Amino acid sequence: QVQVVESGGGSVQAGGSLRLSCTASGLNFRAYDMGWFRQVPGKEREGVACIDSSDSQTYADFVEGRFAISRNSAKNTVYLQIFGLRPEDTAMYYCAAGSGCRWPVTEADFSAWGQGTQVTVST
Repeated sequence: QVQVVESGGGSVQAGGSLRLSCTASGLNFRAYDMGWFRQVPGKEREGVACIDSSDSQTYADFVEGRFAISRNSAKNTVYLQIFGLRPEDTAMYYCAAGSGCRWPVTEADFSAWGQGTQVTVST
């Protein structure tokens, strides 16, 4: 059974940092592309960052160098480090495993999803 579990969200002040973690089990982690997405209530889920099985990384334009995605295959874990958080980064952040690190990433290319971790940024 495939499981994807995110952690590391929380409430922070603008300008702060967070590191989100995502652990996947029940799959060959090394063979999968891993993506981070986010969603605000009432809006569509959008891709944030993606790291493929060769550790190549791609990012949404709005990241502007503030996000860094990485993976540790020995731990079946992918990370999203976020610096310089802004109120507009407030969202539920989701991790997903699939095969689709081609920008713009498409949800349909990711088959296994976590439940999300909430990030709230205050002024």
